[in-house]
Amino acid sequence: MFIQVIQGKVGDAGEVKEALDRWARDLAPGAIGWLGSTAGVTDDGTFVALARFESQDAARRNSDRPEQGQWWAETSKLFTGTVTFHDCAEIEVWFAPSSDDAGFVQVIQNRVTDFAGLAAYMRRLDDKPMREFRPDIIGGLSAAHGDGGITEVLYFTSEAAAREGERKEQPAEMRAQMERMMEFYEGEPAYLDLRTPWLYSR
Repeated sequence: MFIQVIQGKVGDAGEVKEALDRWARDLAPGAIGWLGSTAGVTDDGTFVALARFESQDAARRNSDRPEQGQWWAETSKLFTGTVTFHDCAEIEVWFAPSSDDAGFVQVIQNRVTDFAGLAAYMRRLDDKPMREFRPDIIGGLSAAHGDGGITEVLYFTSEAAAREGERKEQPAEMRAQMERMMEFYEGEPAYLDLRTPWLYSR
């Protein structure tokens, strides 16, 4: 899987939603290798989207389509400042890579010292205890930017269930595992809460 992360400030979330709906309706059928997209706007007007493709080549072919270029030329006018892009070839999936049934999505951005080490550690963990402890988590993924940055996404059944789950006291073994996992990170994470996520799939 290959993921492109797009992020920037927007003035009118409704107009951006209409643009993405138009892409899903008119351009997605011709986007060979596109798997789906997760997007939304935070309370402070930050737009973030993760477009998932089968491969980097598939993403490039989509970007090279004339209709894609025209769509972006129009959509980019809806941003009020700089738009950043992160091309992510290293992906780690937890439970499931996405869910169109999610009622709340949290995007977390941070820096890691060793993404390969983090991914290997996560793969060694048995996910059954976490699934049972946090049934509000549908799935998620980590996407490495290639420069030490990372974007992670968690899909929840609802925001209320997510907040309730956050307040639960973790069992000692699970808490130790989480503390070990945090050793791979550096700096303070930035949280982007998508209370009304826009979820698209092929």
